[in-house]
Amino acid sequence: MLKKIGLLFYYTVLFRLPNSRYLNFCSKIRVWYLAKFMNVLEYSRLSKIEERVYISDCSNLKIGANCRINENVFIQGAYIGDNVLIAPNCSLLSVSHIHEKRDVPIVFQGNTAPNPPIIKDNVWLGRNVIVLPGITIGEGVIVAAGTIVNKDLKPFGVYGGVPVRFIKDR
Repeated sequence: MLKKIGLLFYYTVLFRLPNSRYLNFCSKIRVWYLAKFMNVLEYSRLSKIEERVYISDCSNLKIGANCRINENVFIQGAYIGDNVLIAPNCSLLSVSHIHEKRDVPIVFQGNTAPNPPIIKDNVWLGRNVIVLPGITIGEGVIVAAGTIVNKDLKPFGVYGGVPVRFIKDR
């Protein structure tokens, strides 16, 4: 029950506070709250959580130290390492719809079990990146803006495209 009240406060108050470009303390409040009260973020003074970061119900969510998560990011569930940069409008998905039965509308078939993506340390996700359930993004990876990540990414590479493809080593 306490977790639900905590989420209610996050979504009604903290979720809507201005961007740190305008009032730096707003990001600091969100970071403190998610670290100390919701226990989903490793506290660091260098972390930034901007406005309108959707964190679902906080189950299957862990965020490391020194992360920067920009505005309008949708996190259904994920395990995020340290020093990760997530640009605006990214989506980290952990469930999908079941769709095997043709005679039953998809809306009535339910969802898959949660399978949160794993984002290792020192990763940079560009603007509008979508990471599908169960994906592992290796350490030091850069993912170009607009990419749909539908397969695991090896460490220290630069990737982009729809669907994702290797571009070069870092």
